Amino acid sequence: MNSRKELWILLASFVLPIAFGSAFFYLSPGSFTKSTVNYGEFVNPIISTADRDVIFRQPSNGTLQGVWTLTYVTGSCQQSCRETLEDMNKIRILTNENMRRIQSLLLINGPVKDLNANVLLAQGSQKLTAQLKAFPDNHLFLIDPLGNVMLHYNPEGLSIKRVLKDLKRLFKYSRIG
Repeated sequence: MNSRKELWILLASFVLPIAFGSAFFYLSPGSFTKSTVNYGEFVNPIISTADRDVIFRQPSNGTLQGVWTLTYVTGSCQQSCRETLEDMNKIRILTNENMRRIQSLLLINGPVKDLNANVLLAQGSQKLTAQLKAFPDNHLFLIDPLGNVMLHYNPEGLSIKRVLKDLKRLFKYSRIG
């Protein structure tokens, strides 16, 4: 009789935490996404890109595969664009030993003059441009090494330290790129 009681207590100690955890997860799903430690906002749903979605301009033969990409999307590159590109270059330099894991990309449909050599220049496909239209103009995006647009930042009042913290956290836990 005593062994049955111990068996039920042992079984309950394993099953009840799983049951309560599952019930909490499914009954209040919003509580897990409200408080995150990242400073950028997640792109929901994630926008997946393919090689044909980003057309790199000559002479670069860049790729989004295998490297984290800070991407600035704009229609024309004015003073605010140039300031954001400078910030992107600073962020890349401040990543220190992880500098090779990140690249900077300007995704623009118009002409550009006097561009920094450290920034890749590309044009988005119609499909990608249409998907990015859901966000305000002149936004900064982070694309993962698999080509997924995952985070976005508003460049107005962009804090380099916050973007850098997000990148360092991603580099710490990421095995790719």
